[in-house]
Amino acid sequence: MAIRHGEFERIRSVLADADADGPLTAREILELLEEEGEEFDSAHRVATVLGRRAQAGDVEVIREQPYRYDVTGESE
Repeated sequence: MAIRHGEFERIRSVLADADADGPLTAREILELLEEEGEEFDSAHRVATVLGRRAQAGDVEVIREQPYRYDVTGESE
């Protein structure tokens, strides 16, 4: 499945507006997106988008259980 244009930008924008403290799980990010009226299929979709952007260096994946994603580049 291809990444839909703008998904990462929508995620990044909502996270910037939320001023979240530290890295978040895909489920936490999905909840923030839904609060802002952004529609995503699932937490899995959020993780897929962020995982692909991590390959490009735009996101840090903290490989704990559950995985956490740092979009700001300011992980602890």
